[in-house]
Amino acid sequence: MIKTCVISGKQFEILPQEEKFCERMGFPLPDIRPKERLRKLFATRNEWKLYKRKCDKTGKEILSAYKPDCGFKVYDNPIWWGDSWDGLDYGQEFDFSKPFFDQFASLQLNVPREGTTIFNSENCEYNSHIRNSKNCYLNSLVAKCEDALYSYWIVENKDIMDCLYTNYSTLCYWCSDVNHCFNCTHLRESVDCIDCFFSYQLRGCNHCIFSSNLANKSYYAFNKPCTKEKFEEIKAKALDGSQESLKKAQKEYKELLKKTPHRHLHNLKCENCTGDHLYNAKNCFESFDGNDGEDCYNLVSLDHSKDVHNIYSAGWPGCEVLYYCCVTRGSQDCAFCTYTFFGSGLRYCDSCISCKNCFGCIGLQHKEYCVLNKQYPKTEYEKLTAKIIKHMEKTNEWGQFFPPSLSPFAYNETGAQDFFPLTKEEAIKLGFKWLDENKKDYLPATKEMLACEKCKKNYKLIPQELKFYKQMSLPTPLLCPSCRHEERFRERSEYSLYNRTCDNCKKPMLTTLPPKSPYVVYCEKCYLDSVD
Repeated sequence: MIKTCVISGKQFEILPQEEKFCERMGFPLPDIRPKERLRKLFATRNEWKLYKRKCDKTGKEILSAYKPDCGFKVYDNPIWWGDSWDGLDYGQEFDFSKPFFDQFASLQLNVPREGTTIFNSENCEYNSHIRNSKNCYLNSLVAKCEDALYSYWIVENKDIMDCLYTNYSTLCYWCSDVNHCFNCTHLRESVDCIDCFFSYQLRGCNHCIFSSNLANKSYYAFNKPCTKEKFEEIKAKALDGSQESLKKAQKEYKELLKKTPHRHLHNLKCENCTGDHLYNAKNCFESFDGNDGEDCYNLVSLDHSKDVHNIYSAGWPGCEVLYYCCVTRGSQDCAFCTYTFFGSGLRYCDSCISCKNCFGCIGLQHKEYCVLNKQYPKTEYEKLTAKIIKHMEKTNEWGQFFPPSLSPFAYNETGAQDFFPLTKEEAIKLGFKWLDENKKDYLPATKEMLACEKCKKNYKLIPQELKFYKQMSLPTPLLCPSCRHEERFRERSEYSLYNRTCDNCKKPMLTTLPPKSPYVVYCEKCYLDSVD
């Protein structure tokens, strides 16, 4: 089925799987294209920015994802998860003379929100969404890491900095989509590597530099065997601690990336799937960054989940039967929800933990049969929710995700700006809020405070990172952490699929690299044939 997106005006296809799922769940078919659905999901979550403010319950000074003037009640993490307050105290009657989203907006202003997402971690106050970690600074989406700096989506690492999707690795700098690596700099799409630098798509390699598409090789430079002495000589020139040498090496690395064959997709052990960075997946379409998924569509970030559609981040542990949700853990039968843990039968809920059969609720824990945070007997709940759905059908709200006006954050505070960047004018036109930069963050550089070479924003260097630069023979950065983060994102493939032909055999294929990209792109067969 082909439809026209009411936001972009572009045509999009509704797959038979999604059509059957919506029919089964009683949801209308979506009227916006998949990309716009993901944009709305990402725009509900601040993954990076932190603000100093006070806990609205204790008055304690805290770091939070919410600005002091955001208009919401914000509690410190231990308070929000504790038993000193109850979400049912904020319950309100459903008013059938008003749209549902207007009533949900009123509830948002009353129910306390979790200030930070830091769990079981030591010396990790300046992080977002981190757990079971130690001595980490300005990272986001972190688990079981130690001494990690300025990195995103990292698991079980030690002594890494400025990395993206890097896991089970040690002593790594500016690495992306790297697993089980040690002492590597500027490495991408690689696994099981030691002492590899400015390289791409390496498997089981050690002591390789300015190389690509190698497997189980030792002492290679520019994709040719070299002596240990020659390798050390080339490395010493590239990494001598000076800005000039690093910039020269980065330029050479970019040229290598333009010339080397790129794999059209990075999927492994997949059956009947379209997307990228999928592993052990079956019947997953337009899906990205997922493990062990089945019967999924239009999602980013997945773990051991089945029958989920239009999703950002589901799993850990696995989920089943989800629709249009953002950050769902261990849940089943949830739709139009954000930040729900171990729930079932939820519709239009936010920040609900271990809840069942709730509709339009915020901040509840271990509750059942609630509407707008008010609890009802089971039969009354079922009658009321059926009536609300009919009401929402009349107001054209049923089946729609929360509108941009209900996001707690400005567009450029959220993950949406990382994955689907917009200008201020574009974001406002789509109904999102925008946060203008604070002029106090833009002052002339001093010995204590640097100014970013790109955006001119001030930033500082902490002793922990200075030690890391010295150990890795790196100069101090000329860009602030935010600009470095943005640069790494632009280097990674998009969450989009394009039709193009293999640059070797001319066979049609899908890839995340657009036809206008400067890279040589091979289909799976041609790529595997090219690996040395």
